[in-house]
This record gives sequence, structure tokens and C-alpha cells, in this order.
Amino acid sequence: MPDPSAYNDSTLVIGLGRFGSAVAATLDRLGREVLAVEHDPVIVRQWSGRIPLVEADATDMEALEQLGAVEFGTAVVGLSSSLEASVLITGNLVDLGTPQIWAKATSRAHGRILRRIGAHHVVYPEFDAGQRAAHLVSGRMLDYIEMEKGGFTIVKMHPPAELHGFTIGDAKVRSRYGVTVFGLMSPGEPFEYAQPDTLVSADDVLVVGGDAALLERFANRR
Repeated sequence: MPDPSAYNDSTLVIGLGRFGSAVAATLDRLGREVLAVEHDPVIVRQWSGRIPLVEADATDMEALEQLGAVEFGTAVVGLSSSLEASVLITGNLVDLGTPQIWAKATSRAHGRILRRIGAHHVVYPEFDAGQRAAHLVSGRMLDYIEMEKGGFTIVKMHPPAELHGFTIGDAKVRSRYGVTVFGLMSPGEPFEYAQPDTLVSADDVLVVGGDAALLERFANRR
């Protein structure tokens, strides 16, 4: 196994479905060193010339070794349509000693298997997107980012009517509602960090953080 100091911050993305291709393309656009691996020649042709890409079967350890997978500091397993392939690829990366392995799962059972064989991070894109959408369509939130399950969350929302015309300090948001206003965006104005004397109007958008349940109640106040 290579010395950990030999690893760099480059990322290997395996599987160019919707999730994998979004990860690879975004990393490339951000100027990060990334290499995508895809075994389907049709998908390879679609992405050829757009991102650094090789056609290979990542379930084959020898193929991974030949493309230099051992040198990558992070690997993302975006393939999840085949449970067997997902597990084999993740297992290969574990055997190579990849420092950080992110793997996509389609179910909790799939995720448990990936964690047991050594994946450091398991993501559930469909579940997380559905959960986020549910929060958005069921209330007044404009965006919803859950930092930990059922715990600290950050949302964008229009202020409840009882805050209109009051400053953050006068409204006593934290003491009355248990949440914290981090910032505010007024129409046509740049983002402003919230201060006690920040005035809130009906057209503003607040960036608020706190416990998920408290935020739900705060966002749905009239």
C-alpha cells in the first residue's frame, strides 16, 4: 500500500449516471483534478472531450490499478443500478487503500452494506432530494439544507408577518423562536449578515439556522 503522503487531492469518479456525471463535471468546472471512469461505451462517447475520462470496468481490480486509481485521494462510486457492481467497486477501492470513498446507495440496506465493506461516506441522492422537496412544497421555505439528520438545519425563507418592520434585535428571534437569523437578502441588494439592528421587511429572504423542528414551526408562522 502506498505511503498516505503520496496521495493528492484528485478525485476518481466511477460511473457517469446522473449523480456521477454531476459530481465529475462540477469538480472539473471548479478546476479540481478529476478522472471519470465509465464502462458503457455509449456514455463514454457522450462525455468524451467534456471531462477527463477513461473507459474501463472498475469491478476489475487490474483495470483500476492500470489507470492509477491507487494515486487518488478520493473516489466517488456513482454506480448504484447494480448492487453487485457497486459493492465490488467499493471493495476494490478499500483494498487499494483509498483514503476517502464516497458511495451512492439506493436504499438503507444498500448503504449498510457499503459502510460495512469500508465506504467512508454513503449518500442517498434520491431520498435526500425527495426529503428536501417535501420540506419546500409543504411550507414557506425557499431552500432547505439538513446538516445532520433531524438536527441542525439551514433554510432560506420569507419572514413571518410578525417580523415585518422590526429589527432582528427587537423581534427577539432567538429567544422567542429558538432559531438564529444568519443573514438577509433584500430585493436588488447583496447578502447582508444579520445584526441586531437589521430591519426585516416582507420582501426580504432570511437565511436561518437551528433545530429542524423549530425551523419548521418558525417558517410556518403567519
